[in-house]
Amino acid sequence: MTAALLLLDLQNEMVDPQGKVGAHGLARIVEERGVLANARRCLDAARGAGMAVVHVRLGFRPDYADCLSVAARIGGLKANRAAIVGEFGTEFHPDVAPADGELVITKQCVNPFFNTGLMTWLMQKGIKQLYMGGVATHLVVESTARFADDAGFAPVVIEDICAAPNPALHDHFITMIAPAVGTVSTTEAFVQAAQGG
Repeated sequence: MTAALLLLDLQNEMVDPQGKVGAHGLARIVEERGVLANARRCLDAARGAGMAVVHVRLGFRPDYADCLSVAARIGGLKANRAAIVGEFGTEFHPDVAPADGELVITKQCVNPFFNTGLMTWLMQKGIKQLYMGGVATHLVVESTARFADDAGFAPVVIEDICAAPNPALHDHFITMIAPAVGTVSTTEAFVQAAQGG
């Protein structure tokens, strides 16, 4: 099979109400949109079809020495001691936790291809099409879709497993950007395709 499912930053820090990012409203939007339930349906369908699955998370050393970005949002992460590897925030939400044998990529920036082995792994597997979703839509999902397109993959954004703190940011990417770099789909369509429907 030449497709893979990428679940992006569906980690406690972002999607759990106790998460240091999720607590500021993102977890509520994730719940309202049914992101985790939809992502679980996609995950089950991908596993059932024998499709490659990749789980991506943001995670830093406790001293943030591996954090290169100087963007304003990084100050907030550091001040809150967020996304430190080995702590609650970098664990995946139980509903979408990796199974044995599934690839886990820990990144220190928005783009999961940057300074990780993701590109090499996908190319070794002969993957051509990347189904993806996660949080936040305008950060990791957009960055992944844009880079995937540049690298010659066919990105497919599963809209209802994505969310952003501001719905306008989500809508702008889904309606204006995603169709220019790939295609937009839904959980229902992905499940049907994975099941051969």
